[in-house]
Order: sequence, then structure tokens, then C-alpha cells
Amino acid sequence: MEVWGGSQLTARGVAFGGLDVWVYSKPYDDAQHGGDVYYASSCATGRIARLLLADVAGHGSSVASTAADLRTLMRRFVNRLDQSEFVRFLNQQFTELSKDGAFATAVVVTFFEPSRRMTVCNAGHPRPILYRAASQSWDFLGHPDTKHANARIRSGPTNLPLGLLKLSEYDHFDIELEPGDCVLTYTDALMESNDPSGEMLGEDGVLRILRLLGELDPEDVIKKLLTEIAERYPQNLTDDDVTVLVLRSNGRKLQYTVGEKLGALGRFAGAFLRALNPRAERPPFPDLNLANLGGAIIPALGRRWRAKSSHHSQR
Repeated sequence: MEVWGGSQLTARGVAFGGLDVWVYSKPYDDAQHGGDVYYASSCATGRIARLLLADVAGHGSSVASTAADLRTLMRRFVNRLDQSEFVRFLNQQFTELSKDGAFATAVVVTFFEPSRRMTVCNAGHPRPILYRAASQSWDFLGHPDTKHANARIRSGPTNLPLGLLKLSEYDHFDIELEPGDCVLTYTDALMESNDPSGEMLGEDGVLRILRLLGELDPEDVIKKLLTEIAERYPQNLTDDDVTVLVLRSNGRKLQYTVGEKLGALGRFAGAFLRALNPRAERPPFPDLNLANLGGAIIPALGRRWRAKSSHHSQR
């Protein structure tokens, strides 16, 4: 059970079950901590990877404290396949902080390695961009609104930035990633940059630049994209925090020995026993479903869940 990330300067890659991930984050004005918060987590068996990118109002020490709280929340849900409760708690946490002006836009994604299924939630954030290796093409991931076939009818506001409204609801949609497919998400410094004429790029401008870059290795995408944006206008990427996250489905299957599986079970049991202390951290319980519990030991259960849920996936 691992959680990595924060709000500090970074430029590195990490590997999770079925995913390669690259993150670049640079706080505004060379501060120690910025308003962009990024986290990646892996469950006890390495099958569930979760990534969070949030653009939090404010900078410096106040956001650093918020980032620490988000890390605790990430760890609490590290073994949960269903991310909906995690997003609900995220919104509640920012609602409680909203009296101090704290709110955030965010993207949350959960990747399940046995099925290559990725669940996405967007809370007022710039739309992620999907690269399909088969067609060698970039396009927006998700929908500009909720008027699509799989959308549920909502009675109240949906997909607002975190912390604006306690009762806001959030849509989650699924896609299946093939080996080589990539997803890129970023904070608003990129879309608020200008082209050479001084006109704001917006989401369409960022997508257009990605398409112009041509074929790149995933680990080079962030550097090439930021360089291209920075060269288009003198003040681009200088007046705000800048964060870009790229993930790639690598198609590698996890292989664990019986000893490693027993070791993961032992670590979870230890966390459970420590939690008997009322003041201890709540243990990260897994979802009570066949894919998550049985699939840790019998991979066929994960594949069965993939077949059952495939009709919900957006290709």
C-alpha cells in the first residue's frame, strides 16, 4: 500500500500495476510548495492504481497542509476499487475548508490492472486528453456536458469544483485502455497561456499543440509540450503553478509469488490490528466484491469482472 506525491517541485516517473506514470510540477515563483497537488497510490496487491491531480486555491504553507490531508485520504481509500466515495469525501473535506477560501478543481482516475479499465471523475478541471496508440491520435477524454447516453439524470449541480457545494454530485465514466494508450491531464496554467497573437490557448489550443507534436515517446511528451507552449508567448507558464501528468497503459501483467501475496495480507492484517486503538488511523479496507477481493488471489475473477463491465466502457 503506497501513496506518492505532494505539492512540491518534481519531475519523475513512477511505475504501478499496468501503468507507467510521469509527473512534472513546478510551484509558482520557485516556492517550496505550490497550489497544484498530485498523488498516485497503489493497493496492497498492486492491481488498483489511483491518481489525483488537484489545483487548489492558494499557495505556500496553507496548501501544503491541505496536501498532507489529501495524502491521508488517499491512503484511507488505497484498497478501494470504487472511487465514488473517495470523491465524495474529497468534496466534503474542501467544503469544510471553504470558509478559509479553499476550493479546488480536480481529476481523479482509478486504473484496474486485470481489466485495463480506467474510471475517471472530473470536478471542474480542464478535460484530460486521451491518446489512442492504434489510431495514433489525441482527443478529449470525456464529455463537455452530461448529455450523453450513459449519463444519469441529476436533480442538482454536478461536477463542480470541490468545496463549492457540499451536496454536489460527480459523474464517473469508464474507458478501457489498450497497451500504449496514454492519458494526459494538466492544471490551468497551460490552457491560460497565449498563442503568438496573444489569444488564450484554452483546451482546444492545448489539444492542437499535442496533435502538432507528432509521434513522441510518452516520457518526452511533457517536456515537448511545455517547451512548445513556453516559446509561443513571453509570459507563458510564468504566472502560476504548472503541473502535467501523463500515464500510459504498459500491458504488463503483474506476477507475484505466494510469499509476496501472503506478505501483502500480513501488512493489511497489521494495519487492521493497529486500528483497534480508537485514536489510530482507520485501516484501508478493500471493496467487498469478487473482482477486488477474490481477484487478488484468482486473476480469472478480475477478467470475469472485465467482461461483465465492458458494455459500460467508452472506447
